[in-house]
Amino acid sequence: MDFLNLFESCHLCPRKCGVNRLGEGKDSLSPFCGENHHLRVAYLGPHFGEEPPITGKNGSGTIFFTGCSLRCSFCQNHQISRDGLGRIMDLDELFEGAVKMIREDHVHNINFVTPDHFFPYVFQLVFLLRRRGYDLPIVYNLSGYQSLDMLKMAEDYVDIYLPDFKYADSSLSTRLSKCKDYPKVALEAIAEMVRQKGFLNYSESRSELANKGTMVRHLILPGRVENSLNALTTLFLEFGAGLPISLMSQYVPVIPQEETDLNRPITREEFDKVYSHVLDLGFEQLFVQFPEQLSLDRSKPSSFLPDFLRADPFHEEIHFIDMEEGHCYKLPDIFMRSFLKWLKE
Repeated sequence: MDFLNLFESCHLCPRKCGVNRLGEGKDSLSPFCGENHHLRVAYLGPHFGEEPPITGKNGSGTIFFTGCSLRCSFCQNHQISRDGLGRIMDLDELFEGAVKMIREDHVHNINFVTPDHFFPYVFQLVFLLRRRGYDLPIVYNLSGYQSLDMLKMAEDYVDIYLPDFKYADSSLSTRLSKCKDYPKVALEAIAEMVRQKGFLNYSESRSELANKGTMVRHLILPGRVENSLNALTTLFLEFGAGLPISLMSQYVPVIPQEETDLNRPITREEFDKVYSHVLDLGFEQLFVQFPEQLSLDRSKPSSFLPDFLRADPFHEEIHFIDMEEGHCYKLPDIFMRSFLKWLKE
């Protein structure tokens, strides 16, 4: 199957820049994602930092693409989303890399990280994997800022959606991601994901990993607690208590920001306020990423911050504490589910 014609007058993301990305030279580069039709990949390998029903014991088979259609000013993966780190890879090579993860690493799924601007290759890869008999769940790890038309086209090539819902405040989304329409577009996109796949399915006993559904992530930004409170309230009102939520506290300042608060991590007080609010709302399926020991010392690398200049960008042996239960977890359990039984067993 050939989807490469989607690169003509590109409308793969809601920005709809209309660039013909099939050409060569500067005129073929999208003004937002920064990419033409040449597939570029920054990292391909098992990753253990996703939520437990995605990571499992053997990891999630991640493919991190170069470029991004959102390009948040504070992006933790700025090396690949903004700085263009990555190498050109053809579809055959990508297929071989995915098969290697399945056969040798025994990953539980194939996980595409920010794939929107390379959807034509993603669709083709999923088609090839399934034709060859590889039926692992396919995960789309997304910004939330997605085209409805493309999501409808993606329906047959995805099993699990992991979208962000970053902003309830359109002025904040304008300043940090240059998209005033983010709240509206993201809510409509998440609604379409839920329509297609429902809520994420997984076993409370941890005996089975997720193989279908939608879970929404929200990253708490320093000095922007009100945005988090409103974002979580909006999700509750739109989708109800059954929507699986992943609350993240991992923000690290990696690029100097014009807005002063964004040049520091979140405080414990900020986290506690947002955490209390998400508990009060009553979400029934909740993952919580509790803060590290917070430090303003930038000379100390954050265990949450990948370095894509390394062969293995992720720090795999860091331990984390569940602040409520007192249990110590390694990175595969970085996300703690607060309400469900397995935390109390």
